[in-house]
Amino acid sequence: MWFSKKQAAAPTGQITTKRRGDAAEALACAYLTEQGLRLLERNFATPGRGGGEIDLVMRAPDGTLVFVEVRQRSTASHGGAGGSITHAKQRRIVFAARHYLMLFATLPPCRFDVVLVQGPVDAQTIEWLQAAFDAS
Repeated sequence: MWFSKKQAAAPTGQITTKRRGDAAEALACAYLTEQGLRLLERNFATPGRGGGEIDLVMRAPDGTLVFVEVRQRSTASHGGAGGSITHAKQRRIVFAARHYLMLFATLPPCRFDVVLVQGPVDAQTIEWLQAAFDAS
């Protein structure tokens, strides 16, 4: 017998991990826009399994293409938001960035930033780490 793994929708008003992540991305995007960056793409993903995803692709005022990973955690336990960016996660982000860069005839300068959103919803802090890791 075959069973479907269809996920049940979360009850209205219930805060899910997806909703918290989307809210953190929106907060990070608004923060970076206030800092002068311009949003180019949201949730850019490579096709197929095992690829990568970039939360935000932005352009800095100097023309640098900025690939942004947004991490949200309500507590600092287990390394907090920053501790969740493993080397494997970085590799998947770099993989997705290489796919995104295929859209360009001439490669622009680029960097990988991380925005950490930490704390409870009513008292979140934002930390922007510019050039947090590189493609090597």
